[in-house]
Amino acid sequence: MSSKINGNVSPQQCPHLLDFRSRNGSKPFRALQDCIRVKPPGGRAAIRREPSEVPGCGTCEESSRPRLYACVACAAVLCHSPPLHSHASTHALSNPGHEIAVDVDRAELFCCVCRDQVYDRDFDSAIVLAQSINAIATATTSTSGATAMQCNVAGSQPENLRKRRRVDYRPWAPDSREHVIIGNHSILLHDATNASLISSTELPRGLRGLNNLGNTCFMSSVLQALLHTPPLRNYFLSDRHNRYYCQQKNGAFNGTKNSILCLACDMDAMFSAVFSGDRTPYSPAKFLYSWWQHAANLASYEQQDAHEFFISVLDGIHEKVEKDKTKSRSPGSGECCIAHRVFSGILRSDVMCMACGFTSTTYDPCVDISLDLEPNQGGSGKSSSAKSHSSCNVEADCKGSNQNCGISTLKGCLERFTRAEKLGSDQKFFCQKCRVRQESLKQMSIRKLPLVSCFHIKRFEHSSIRKMSRKVDRYLQFPFSLDMAPYLSSSILRNRFGNRIFPFDGDEQDASNELSSEFELFAVVTHTGRLDAGHYVTYLRLSNQWYKCDDAWITRVNDSIVRAAQGYMMFYVQKMLYYKASEKQAAS
Repeated sequence: MSSKINGNVSPQQCPHLLDFRSRNGSKPFRALQDCIRVKPPGGRAAIRREPSEVPGCGTCEESSRPRLYACVACAAVLCHSPPLHSHASTHALSNPGHEIAVDVDRAELFCCVCRDQVYDRDFDSAIVLAQSINAIATATTSTSGATAMQCNVAGSQPENLRKRRRVDYRPWAPDSREHVIIGNHSILLHDATNASLISSTELPRGLRGLNNLGNTCFMSSVLQALLHTPPLRNYFLSDRHNRYYCQQKNGAFNGTKNSILCLACDMDAMFSAVFSGDRTPYSPAKFLYSWWQHAANLASYEQQDAHEFFISVLDGIHEKVEKDKTKSRSPGSGECCIAHRVFSGILRSDVMCMACGFTSTTYDPCVDISLDLEPNQGGSGKSSSAKSHSSCNVEADCKGSNQNCGISTLKGCLERFTRAEKLGSDQKFFCQKCRVRQESLKQMSIRKLPLVSCFHIKRFEHSSIRKMSRKVDRYLQFPFSLDMAPYLSSSILRNRFGNRIFPFDGDEQDASNELSSEFELFAVVTHTGRLDAGHYVTYLRLSNQWYKCDDAWITRVNDSIVRAAQGYMMFYVQKMLYYKASEKQAAS
């Protein structure tokens, strides 16, 4: 017999387990918590009175039986070796109330009368709590000098993740017959103005410099990344947002005094200008003016933060679309506007009570993920641009110049972002089960991946204690190809809970799309210089070739230049979208 919980099949409760719970409650399960031993590195739980204990059957004294079970009522260890014999079942039948036992090697409940596994949420909570505490203890004992080891751990796959079949992308190459067809039915491309052949050494279409309008390198760098974001570029170039129709619909045609500013319209005009074929640098003055009207507090010729500008632009596009629509849609659904269809994902936050194991889960939409560079400093450095899309700076005390030393990796930052952490005593969690504030563990994960993932590296620190700001110049290694599967909620829950069913009462199994977990890097926004006098530059990857966009200047660079750059914002697109974009660039 089985029942459904939230659409998932849950096994029917064992009558012997129900009877055991009615007589004893959950106290026997809590008493087992001191005997739980977690084996590294896989994190599998076992039951042992002492870590070095070798259990054996109390009747036949054999320790090599297929299964050994400890009676929950009297702690007797007995074997179960079907179809030959089962001392565990004999013990249960001769002693009423001793039907429930626990597998000493797997820490799973077993009914010796039904001869089947049974599930209890309190027992599973105790096991999961022990595993989480062990993970915290293991993480805190690692030293700051083990950066290289952390990189290897961050890049490795969890041990019990199911294997996925990977299909490598192979670009199409014509065979001999197709070569003949192409030769007989193809014509050379000519320039419409002088009828000369288009040189193969020219820059890709749409790659155009942007003039600096006075400390606007922060804007130019982000706009270059947005102009070459494949889903965003396809949306505007396919006339999905027509600025003339939008202005006419809002009664603002021909630039009347009652014109309603629309960042999406200015973005559409900029896409048309950049992809027109003109190679002279473009001045985005109209877009700058519209952005100033949207973000009046940032309207000045002073240098601004590129990440704050990025969030503000997406917020402006979203705000305009929301005013035009009668029915508001959730930003996390990715359907409300083009900004969220491209960049919006969903984060999952689990807060677990360390006393009883009760877990509170919340979901928040985000358009980017902010990552801390410090590998072993206090605080988690976890934040994201959620709902309000506001960029917040964590107030942390400056810890010295040694933060600028060493090497961090993007995978290491993501591993730390999704690692369980113990909240401080001043952040006690109100447990709905204990009805009091308790110490807790918190773990972040990614429930839904966006089409384009933006990672913001927190290089600017602001301290309210010392009333000063500083920049962290630590070097960051980032891969050109990134697999996001290890950081998904489904993967983290499967790694944490194994085959325990209660964490999957939700729809995490369906929330992860394994075909879209592979991402390719296509844009890197870098920052050089000091906090108050720096310069932003963007590196773009088009047709597998890197280009440096330094305001109005566009130059071709090699991979080593990009890898050595001081990354501030990294833009990754789903792998198949990147290949399609590269094919179109090569064809043009």
